[in-house]
Amino acid sequence: MFLNAFLVVITDLAAGLLGNASFRRHFHLLLSAMLLFGPLLSLWVSQYSVFAKRSHFLYRVFLRSGWGWTCIFTGSFVFVLSFSVRRSLTLSIRHLSRLAVAGGLWLVFRKLLCLLENATGSCYEPLSPTLELASGTNGDGHPLLLLREGETKEACVRSGMLWHGYEVSEDALLLCLCCLLLAEETAVFGPYLNLGGPSGAPLRILFLFCVLLLSLWVFLLLCLLAYFPQFLTQLLGGALGCLSWRALYQGWYRLGPCWYCPGRPGVGLLSTQSKQDETSETHGETNAKVIN
Repeated sequence: MFLNAFLVVITDLAAGLLGNASFRRHFHLLLSAMLLFGPLLSLWVSQYSVFAKRSHFLYRVFLRSGWGWTCIFTGSFVFVLSFSVRRSLTLSIRHLSRLAVAGGLWLVFRKLLCLLENATGSCYEPLSPTLELASGTNGDGHPLLLLREGETKEACVRSGMLWHGYEVSEDALLLCLCCLLLAEETAVFGPYLNLGGPSGAPLRILFLFCVLLLSLWVFLLLCLLAYFPQFLTQLLGGALGCLSWRALYQGWYRLGPCWYCPGRPGVGLLSTQSKQDETSETHGETNAKVIN
């Protein structure tokens, strides 16, 4: 009983925050400010911290599979919410298609960024100490490098060599896109509760998991900016993530649900709930008149 009451209170507070119009309107500005000023945190954080290592548990388990985690929790929440309102598999699939579109866009970006990096970069192999002395290394302490032509970044790094090229941070792109997607998809839960929609423990738990995942992505983005600062590449990656969100949720999805557009989150759910409430109120007034 106590746990259920605690769950209701926590999820109501989170739903009120995420469903707030000001939060939805300014959340992308918060992420933009993090991308601009987050690298300054590297002046205060300790490089001996556990978060300064790429082998940390959160990086290995969550960051490398960020899109998978986002799809699992967000998809489960969207499906349960939509199906609990209309009991329509078609409507649920239509709302889930937004995740498929974002996933396809993420794969396209990964492919394009990989092509860009391979086209603009080169692979370098450090010289052995004997070759450095024979070729006359300058005294600046930097080892001489040999250029290796015809290599890709993946093959170069796998061979233990160094790759230098034009890079856009895939991690920043993914985290910004996942944060904005989670904020959009979970924002409907507050209005849904205000309309009196059914909200059992499973739906609230799924919503809470989505909120925790959103908090984790924001935290990992801060860690990425603070412990591995690469201002230009991370700024470009975050900008691509924000532009993707704006093109989808602030552009295409506003066209409304049709054969070529899945529509915005909540379309066909919140309106249906409100119509049901209006219908029940109308029937109630009619019955009252008949009784009188």
